[in-house]
Amino acid sequence: MFSSVLVVCIGNICRSPLGERLLKTNLPGLTISSAGLGAMVGHRADETAATAAAEISVSLDGHVARQLTAEIGSAHELILVMEPHQKAELSRRFPQLSGRTMLFDQWAGAKGIADPYRHPIEFHRTVRDQIVGAAEGWIKRLKR
Repeated sequence: MFSSVLVVCIGNICRSPLGERLLKTNLPGLTISSAGLGAMVGHRADETAATAAAEISVSLDGHVARQLTAEIGSAHELILVMEPHQKAELSRRFPQLSGRTMLFDQWAGAKGIADPYRHPIEFHRTVRDQIVGAAEGWIKRLKR
């Protein structure tokens, strides 16, 4: 089974931090982190995303965005991206990682989870709920 999971989105400030925290909380035996394909390096989690997460008792405090590199990707056995085009982009940039990359919502429809950045709190809540549902599928499959 997998021992390390990387959650990836674009900026690494909205979706992937939430996905990372949900998986970390529920899969304590695994190494779980996140990164972005176009990360806002050094930034904290988006304030609206953090508010939506806090509403379900998930803290994004302490998160610092980082850029996905080949080294970061190679250090993880499973890479979960938020949208199909991110999977294609990751494979284009890092072909050696394509075989370990899947959609975060693989077990919840595999349609992708839209980017809520700069959208109202209501959209963040919708995305949050999609990420929670998608995380449940991975937690069920990765739990040891």
